[in-house]
Amino acid sequence: MAGFVIGSMKNRSANKIKRKFFHKLKYTYRLVFYNDSTFAEVWHVRFTLINILSLIGTIFLLLVGGSIALVMFTPMREWVPGYPTQAMRNQLIENILRIDSLEYESQVRDRYFSAIRSFITGEETEAPESLPNGSNINYSNITFTRSEEDSLLRRQVEEEEQFNFVMRPNVPVSLINAHFFKPVEGIVTNKFDPQTRHFGIDLVANPNEVVKASLDGTVIMSVWTIETGYVVQLQHASNMLTVYKHNASLLKKAGEQVKAGDAIAIIGNSGELTSGPHLHFEIWQNGRPVNPEDYIAF
Repeated sequence: MAGFVIGSMKNRSANKIKRKFFHKLKYTYRLVFYNDSTFAEVWHVRFTLINILSLIGTIFLLLVGGSIALVMFTPMREWVPGYPTQAMRNQLIENILRIDSLEYESQVRDRYFSAIRSFITGEETEAPESLPNGSNINYSNITFTRSEEDSLLRRQVEEEEQFNFVMRPNVPVSLINAHFFKPVEGIVTNKFDPQTRHFGIDLVANPNEVVKASLDGTVIMSVWTIETGYVVQLQHASNMLTVYKHNASLLKKAGEQVKAGDAIAIIGNSGELTSGPHLHFEIWQNGRPVNPEDYIAF
C-alpha cells in the first residue's frame, strides 16, 4: 500500500512539472529598449517562448530548403561528393554516341561479310527483314502534295530555263558541230594554258551561282578531292569530257544522266588549289585538253 502511494505521488509530481513547463511556454515576455540618457522607452516587443520556438523552427526550415534548392538548381551541386560534373556527363554522352556508331558499323560489316561469303559459296543472299535507321519503314502510304511555294519555284525555274539549249537525241557530238551551254554566267579570270598545266579556264560568277552541264552526258565522277574540292566530270558522246572543279556542293551523283543546261553543282571555293570563289572548267577531246573559249562565248 505504501508503494502504491509513493508511485502515485511520483506520477502527480511528474504531471505537475509537465503542466508547469507547458504553462511557462505561454508566459508573455516583453523586450524593451530605453534611451540611456532620458530613460524614455524607444521600442518594445512582446513574445512568448512558443513564438521564439516557432521563429527558430521557421528559420531552420528556410535555411535547409534554401540550401537544398541551391545545391539542386545551381552548379554548386557538382561540389557534392559522387555527383558527376558537366565534363563527365558530356564524356558519357559522347561515349554513348560512339557505342551506337560502333554497333551500327558492326552490323554493316557483318552484313557485308555475309554477302561476300554467300557470293563465294554460291548461296542466295536474302534481304534482311529489318535494317537500322528505319530502313524497314513502309513508305507506300505516304502521299505528296505540291505546295503553293513549290509551284511558284517551278514556274520561276521554267521561266529562267525556257531558252536553255537541249541537243537533239541521236546526233553525234564533236567539237565541230557541238553547241556548248555556258556552265555559268561569269568573267574569265584565268585563261587556258597547257604549258603551266592549267588545262581549263577560271570563271568568276555571283555567289551561290548554279553550275550547269555544257552538253548532254553522264556523270562519271562526283567526289571531293583535297586539291580541287568538289568535282563533277561528265562523259559525252564522241569521247568528249567536261570537268567542273572547286564547287561548293554537288547536285548530281555518279551514274546520273544530264541534259545541257541541267544544274549539276553550286559555284564555290573548295579545295587547296584555289584563290577565291570561282569555277574551273575544262573540256577534253580524245584524252587531250582544248581551250573552252574556242567553242563557248563567255
